[in-house]
Amino acid sequence: MHYRFGVGGMGIAYHCALAFAGIILLGAPACLADGKDGSRAKPSRAEKTLSQSPTSYPELTFHTKPRPLHEHAVVEDWPTRLGPHYNNISRERPLLKAWPKDGLTVVWEMETGNGFAAPAISGDRLVFFHRIGDDETVDCLEAETGRRFWRHQYPTKYEDKYSFNNGPRCGPVIDGDRVYTHGVEGVLTCLSLRTGEVHWTRHTSKEFSVPQDYFGVGSAPLVYGKLLIVQVGAPAGPTVVAFDKMTGDIVWKTASQWTSGYATPTIGTFSGKPKIVVFTGGESDPPKGGLLTLDPTNGNIDFRFPFRSKNFISVNASTPVIHDQRVFISSAYKTGGVLLDPKRSEGGAVVWRTDDMRCHFMTPILKEGYLYGVDGMSKSNTAIACIDFSTGKGKWRKLLNWVDSVNMGGKNRELDLPFGDGSLIFADGYFIALGQYGHLALLDLSPSGCRELSRFSPFIADETFTSPILSHGLLYVCQNKRGLVDKSPPKLYCFDLRAEKHPS
Repeated sequence: MHYRFGVGGMGIAYHCALAFAGIILLGAPACLADGKDGSRAKPSRAEKTLSQSPTSYPELTFHTKPRPLHEHAVVEDWPTRLGPHYNNISRERPLLKAWPKDGLTVVWEMETGNGFAAPAISGDRLVFFHRIGDDETVDCLEAETGRRFWRHQYPTKYEDKYSFNNGPRCGPVIDGDRVYTHGVEGVLTCLSLRTGEVHWTRHTSKEFSVPQDYFGVGSAPLVYGKLLIVQVGAPAGPTVVAFDKMTGDIVWKTASQWTSGYATPTIGTFSGKPKIVVFTGGESDPPKGGLLTLDPTNGNIDFRFPFRSKNFISVNASTPVIHDQRVFISSAYKTGGVLLDPKRSEGGAVVWRTDDMRCHFMTPILKEGYLYGVDGMSKSNTAIACIDFSTGKGKWRKLLNWVDSVNMGGKNRELDLPFGDGSLIFADGYFIALGQYGHLALLDLSPSGCRELSRFSPFIADETFTSPILSHGLLYVCQNKRGLVDKSPPKLYCFDLRAEKHPS
């Protein structure tokens, strides 16, 4: 039997996510010593459930097997926050285009702890990073069933300054048989994907004297060759650190520039040479931050462009979009966006500026010469927008509000909820949108406008900030907060998005 969930007479809460991986040889574990500064110390407690075969547990509810993949289906892993191509785009196909009115089929669901981190997926393994009680927790699950292979935990005392939840912000990064997590207090850990054993760990906030930022540590690491690139953002330096991904040893450090932002480092090629591209800017007085391009061999800064809101309480959180040797960066808080040419000097690098794409934390998606993203940051005035990548001119801006009929306290009510600080991914010709209150929609976005094809509400809960993730025809969605209607706990959900038959 297939179970489908929507919001009709009652709200239903759901939570889920995903990410991606590559394949490399497993290196020998590095020795761990207890450093006085805590940089190489093992967590004081590690709890593991190790198993070659996945097992069920009380928080997991399995509903039904997904549809089989078509013999010619194209599938991909999702190794990190922005997916297999670092751009929120998946090449998967075919996917279900006509969603049932009562919603996509739920394959499994897992009650989770706190956090905003999306999982990562490699093959049949999904890694999820969240906080249970006073422990940051890494769970390795079977992607199609939710059953657990292993769990790793260590203690945390983090308390958010602005009363957002106290869990991790950075999703895991999978690279071969290595899993990298960066906790909300700066605990950087390298684990075995197969067993969950710790290869090495460092405490970046303690080691580099980084004070707690507005929302804790929120920039996920980047694997590049033999390096693990981490945006540290220490006030006295370094800004970026490259670790040996196998041993955890420091390879290079970038001199002090700006404090850490919440965008993920990425890779660009300029004049035939690869560069690490980092968008920094978190808590600092006076406010400062901006774009850096770094030489991946030594961390030297090749290009620097100051860009940050003048608001004190603000961050740069949208990962740069790189195309045709140009870089688009954007920020909310009345900042806007700018297209830069890093081959030019800092003063002459601006190609255009725009106020039509002010991204809070979603990374916009470039499709056929146009950027599609979430403009703004207030619930009432945040919209999906389209701008021309060549000119920066806005094509359209669409405010989305969706009405849900619910039963609250025995009374039927209609909730009119905005898209808000939602997110988009693109696959098989269409955009999948996840709104701030949990609405899932299939959208056809083009320079001519926004057309809604399908929509349902798997749950109704605020702070649905984690982007949906797609892998092997399955969609993973995170509910980060307790349900508004049914008070359901945060959950990780797996939906079946596989096409019923291959299109002719």
